[in-house]
Amino acid sequence: MSQRTTRPATERALVPLLVIATSQLMLVLDDSIVNIALPSIQRELGLDPVHLPWIVNAYILAFGALLLLGGRVGDLWGRRRTLQVGLGLFVLGSLAGGLGQNAEMLIAARAAQGVGAALTAPNALALIATTFSERKARDSALALYGAMSGLGIVVGLLLGGVLTETLGWRWVFFINVPIGLLVLLGSRTLLAATPQRGQLGAMGATLGTGGMVALVYAVTRFGEHGFTDPAALILLAAAAILLVVFVVNQASSRHPLLPLSLVRDRNRAGAYLTMLLLAIGPMGTFYVITLHLQRVQGFTPLQTGAAWLPFALGIVLGAGGAPKLLLQAGPRYVAALGALLSAGAALWFSAISADTSYWTHLAPAMLTLALGFGLGVMALTQAAVHQVDPDNAGIASALLNSAQQIGVALGLAVLAGVAATVTAQPENAAADAATGLVAGYSTALAVAAGLLLAAAALGLATLRNRPAGIQEPQLAGTSRL
Repeated sequence: MSQRTTRPATERALVPLLVIATSQLMLVLDDSIVNIALPSIQRELGLDPVHLPWIVNAYILAFGALLLLGGRVGDLWGRRRTLQVGLGLFVLGSLAGGLGQNAEMLIAARAAQGVGAALTAPNALALIATTFSERKARDSALALYGAMSGLGIVVGLLLGGVLTETLGWRWVFFINVPIGLLVLLGSRTLLAATPQRGQLGAMGATLGTGGMVALVYAVTRFGEHGFTDPAALILLAAAAILLVVFVVNQASSRHPLLPLSLVRDRNRAGAYLTMLLLAIGPMGTFYVITLHLQRVQGFTPLQTGAAWLPFALGIVLGAGGAPKLLLQAGPRYVAALGALLSAGAALWFSAISADTSYWTHLAPAMLTLALGFGLGVMALTQAAVHQVDPDNAGIASALLNSAQQIGVALGLAVLAGVAATVTAQPENAAADAATGLVAGYSTALAVAAGLLLAAAALGLATLRNRPAGIQEPQLAGTSRL
């Protein structure tokens, strides 16, 4: 009888698990899939080079800036409904991108995708806790969710290369339409929790969203124009002012967008900050090594995507092995171990040269980098959603997603800026092109290793060391949903 009971329950859990995992994969791969297609887009539409970065940045800006709002809307309006609206917007944005005829249309389509992603991502994570009540099923869902966070970047590069070289660049957008519609159909299997009482709070929403827009925009400009860009510095100052006023407003608000109790908890605040640093390292490293493969070692876009397959394997191994480690050691040590492994890989990468061997140097470092990232993301995800009140599950998840998304943007900006600065130094500029590029990339990768070491130290200092198996890591009050 137990087999009869367990099998249908397992089957019923499979579709929601696939829905959440596929939605996360689709959102993350859109961070990278369009990058491969940019040269083809520019040639076919005759775009000005100044517009190209915004075909990528419009997505990052809208996604990163609106995550907090998307998480809170899900808490108040219903997470499944908000996720469905987000998926619908994402599909429409993808369709518009595939039909794009000029830079303005493509940038608007990417922004629409970003808005849809901001509504979808935090609610997908929050729905894991409300849909999967059993510990084993929830751990599997969290592991798969964590794997998608890193795997999507590699899949984006590989799929972008294949689609661009076979069907054409428009299919990097069109591919999302059938997948998104299937996910939208499957989302009906997710548990529809009763929306919570409360109001969004217009002032808090305006201040918080404005501050996040200014912050993410400043980070993207740093990546494009360097760390002395006046506009970026003004945006950074505006972001600081808006976010300080936002925190003051939230402290006295009856309906806060961000309940400050979430960040007063040292464990949860530590998880957010550690995620920020962890995302800076691997994602920035990913960017630098991708440039090295193409500009120094002469890889084609398709070869570059395929070269990162060890990273995909490492993500799967790290996220898959994390649940057992978390039962034994807890998030504190697993997150620190993951960050240390990634730091070691970045340091290994920093020894690159113009004729670095792929199989004995780059591939093993890629595997190690991803293994650490998979372990770290899984541990930090568990720490961030541990015993969150169900009224605030969406916003707690949104904070984690925001930390990761801003970390990705910051990693690209910091490491690209360091690489460009070192390459432009007189002694490197006077050398041959490959030597100058390698000097810049090597220094940037050493910086990434330092950031990842800081992530390990921060995780050890702030996260709890109680193993997850001692106390069920369930959202408080989940049974009421």
